[in-house]
Amino acid sequence: MSADQVTPGFLGFAMTAFMVIAVVLLMVSMTRRIRRVRYRAQFSTSEQDSQAVSGNRVVTGASEPPISGAVPHGGS
Repeated sequence: MSADQVTPGFLGFAMTAFMVIAVVLLMVSMTRRIRRVRYRAQFSTSEQDSQAVSGNRVVTGASEPPISGAVPHGGS
């Protein structure tokens, strides 16, 4: 090997391998999350459609208990 040839050595190989593995793991994680979001959106849409067809209404927040220590409006 001549003095003009410079190689990255083991450290360069290790860092490149680490980056490749990290990118692959991030891609797998992102794919899972996107699939999960799409499934939830599809399930939510189909649930809303079925409730609209059957005539049921969705009431949100009505059955939640008040925050402890909170005074209701109009109360003393």
